[in-house]
Amino acid sequence: MGSPAKTETVEKLRLPPDRTSWTVILGVLFGFVLFGGILAATAIYTAPVLISDWQVREAAQPVPNARVSDGKCSTKFVIHICDATLSLRTPQGGATRRVNYVFTGLHAGDYTIGVMADPAHPELVTTDLGLDRLWNRAITLLVLDGAILACLVGALISILRNGRAAFRTAA
Repeated sequence: MGSPAKTETVEKLRLPPDRTSWTVILGVLFGFVLFGGILAATAIYTAPVLISDWQVREAAQPVPNARVSDGKCSTKFVIHICDATLSLRTPQGGATRRVNYVFTGLHAGDYTIGVMADPAHPELVTTDLGLDRLWNRAITLLVLDGAILACLVGALISILRNGRAAFRTAA
């Protein structure tokens, strides 16, 4: 006598659909706006000074009658941010320019700067600090902006995916 054959039923278990809350989407959107603002700030304050420093790097000379006002630097880990207002008297009038430098490195203590200008373009007044760290500033800007751009693209993809998922679960 044999035992009756058991019939097994196999059922598939399904996971519930992801329920994405609107608070997650708003948080990602907030990050998107925040990183977008940082990227815009670098485009407005840091990039133009860097570009003009590349233009005058070869012909820049020390300017003895220039003034530096509102000069300050701050350090966050290994990232240094320096701001200064440079004033220079020229035969055509005065040139005043606000400069912003972002660069990396290990440094303790204060920075000393000397005002530099290209005689052909005195309106592009800069400093020896900015010219000495030109490559460092360019690489730092590219790396930081690349990372921020990657975060923005990731946030945008996340917003689109989560928005579609939230729309499907709501429907």
